Amino acid sequence: MGSGALPLILLLMSFIHAGLTQVRPKPVVKVTPDQPVFSGETVTLTCDIQRAGNTQWTYSWFKHGYIFYPYASAAEYSFTASVSDSGGEYSCRGERSDSQRSDISAAVTLTVSDSPRSTLIVIPDSPVFTGETVYLKCVFESYSDWKQRNGLTYYLRYDWTPDWRYEWYKGTDSVMLQLSDGYTVNRDTLTIRGATESDQDLYWCRGQRDERPQSSQISSAVSLSVMDLPRSTLTVTPDSPVFTGETVNLKCVIETHSNWRRRNYQNDGTYDWTPEWRYEWYKDSVMLQSSDRYTVNRDTLTIRGATESDQGQYWCRGQRDERPSSSQSSSAVSLSVKDLPRSALTVTPDSPVFTGETLNLKCVIESNHSDWRYEWYKDSVMLQSSDGYTVNRDTLTIRGATESDQGQYWCRGQRDERPQSSQDSNRINLADNVSSSGQISVFSILSFLLAACPYLLSTVVLLFKYYRARVTSTEDHSQYSVTEEQTST
Repeated sequence: MGSGALPLILLLMSFIHAGLTQVRPKPVVKVTPDQPVFSGETVTLTCDIQRAGNTQWTYSWFKHGYIFYPYASAAEYSFTASVSDSGGEYSCRGERSDSQRSDISAAVTLTVSDSPRSTLIVIPDSPVFTGETVYLKCVFESYSDWKQRNGLTYYLRYDWTPDWRYEWYKGTDSVMLQLSDGYTVNRDTLTIRGATESDQDLYWCRGQRDERPQSSQISSAVSLSVMDLPRSTLTVTPDSPVFTGETVNLKCVIETHSNWRRRNYQNDGTYDWTPEWRYEWYKDSVMLQSSDRYTVNRDTLTIRGATESDQGQYWCRGQRDERPSSSQSSSAVSLSVKDLPRSALTVTPDSPVFTGETLNLKCVIESNHSDWRYEWYKDSVMLQSSDGYTVNRDTLTIRGATESDQGQYWCRGQRDERPQSSQDSNRINLADNVSSSGQISVFSILSFLLAACPYLLSTVVLLFKYYRARVTSTEDHSQYSVTEEQTST
């Protein structure tokens, strides 16, 4: 080799050495958002190759030193974080289009924390009863509990105590509830007023906020069961219509616990209410109070001596101190009150009645029923059949009337079926109707004179006119005879 070739060889070797010892670019993995990352957030890892120039790069991602996403065209790799991703060591490497590679970046350890937990509480305990007010309260894990559970130091920026907005969901299709007449919200509490069976479903909640963490975990679903209140049935004895004067019993029968359980497919014996009801009674929607006419014995309201003012719509319900605190209101029962059939007493013959005559008193009842038994009263004493009194169904016969039969008479009917009684008849006073046949009473004389007076007066007037006519005729005749005698002389 000539002396001129040696410098050339040395120069070439220096260029080769320089190329082989050129420093390769060093990537850096950047994590967005800042750590700690919350489960459910979208995490973006960026492979930032320093001094990359304008050369086109592809990227490969490693986790715990093993490649899992090779030759990506973008420098960013995104995924939804879960707690299982926490502790993962992520690194990257770039490769140029001329097949030169960068170094593998330093590994970045990802910290993923749980979002704050949500718990949904239902008050009162399920099952709830129709008509009750139900409160669903969404309780979030406190910041200190969350921090301790995730093994974190205090991050002031993540203290979420005051600034949650609450979201409420119902049903398997996760329908978000909106405020309405049925639902009202006061921060962490959803209120259902007057629960119905349509409110029965799955419920859950979660929180949202403007800062990180922007969301809580969704609470576990809570099943809300809505049961019918125990049924009430109102029975009336006797059947309506009732008659004035009758005693009426209204009985409030509340469904037994066993029947209610069976009807609602409920096996829990917690709500056994058998001995505990207090009963409320209503007439035309006004609550009745005990009085002289209304008496209450637990489940029975008694109306004594019914009158037309007792007509109306009656219903009942039960109340108790434990849940269910009320039964359903019974269906309204219409109570009609009718007058008892009227009775009318007639006497034959007409007044006056004389001793020894036969007197018939007839009791006529306005009724379609023919099975009446008749009761007869004289001066409020009930008459019994005797030698002096005989009864043939609706007629009382007094044979051979005497002055001892004078008095006040009335009648009424009785029967075994309803109506069991008629009204009392009118009173007939026989006090002055029975007179002795051998001696005309003053009443008879006065009656005769009053009846005969017009005839007597007419007779007197006629006799007077006849007398005057006779006198006038005699005077005229006498005067005529005197005149004749004077003329002849």
